Amino acid sequence: MNEIVIQTDKLTKRFGDFIAANEITFDVYKGEIFGFLGANGAGKTTVMRMLCGLSKPSSGAATIAGFDIYRQTEAIKKNIGYMSQKFSLYEDLTVMENIHFFGGIYGLSGRQLKEKGEALITRLGMRNETKKMVSSLPLGWKQKLAFSVAILHDPKIVFLDEPTGGVDPITRRQFWDLIYDAVERGITAFVTTHYMDEAEYCNRISMMVDGEIKALDTPANLKKQYSADSMDEVFYGLARKAKRNL
Repeated sequence: MNEIVIQTDKLTKRFGDFIAANEITFDVYKGEIFGFLGANGAGKTTVMRMLCGLSKPSSGAATIAGFDIYRQTEAIKKNIGYMSQKFSLYEDLTVMENIHFFGGIYGLSGRQLKEKGEALITRLGMRNETKKMVSSLPLGWKQKLAFSVAILHDPKIVFLDEPTGGVDPITRRQFWDLIYDAVERGITAFVTTHYMDEAEYCNRISMMVDGEIKALDTPANLKKQYSADSMDEVFYGLARKAKRNL
């Protein structure tokens, strides 16, 4: 786990006089599950948008999968996958139509799309659902399909923005099994979540407060550092110091 796939140095985003993300510095290694935590308004989404090439930083530097965040945003987009809780699939398309649509966006050839699409359907056990509208699927199935589509092109990094929001605990655990499978295939997972029990599943955790990283280490080391029995205690200990009105 020595190869650095995400590297940031004092990455900053300003909106007028408001500093949404202030001098964010960290490294993420290949094959790592990196948890990016913080309360609503802490700046997590702002940082993720910069890392995905969707928002230009005000200052600082970063490379994603070896590509410069300022000059090579298109190359970054081809080497990452992205899944958001709010929008990841087209509800008015069938399961297979979504797979084909996103596979096309990711630049897969017809042959690659057929092979990877079939493997995805088999892996998820959705053989009987291929012609069903996504809108008719249970939320848990939608989440698992959305994640599988996000890594259909075997990206170096997958960004997961609160991917398990709203699903039951059993489905959440199954979803994390999919993340582990992806990591075993060499994909790095960058995850935001507000479920502190999920923080325990990550190799390392970063915690943001008021646009700044206030803690970064393994879950075990953070609990030891803050004399806490759980990641909930660590999080609330840091979040209580927030000054922004959320």
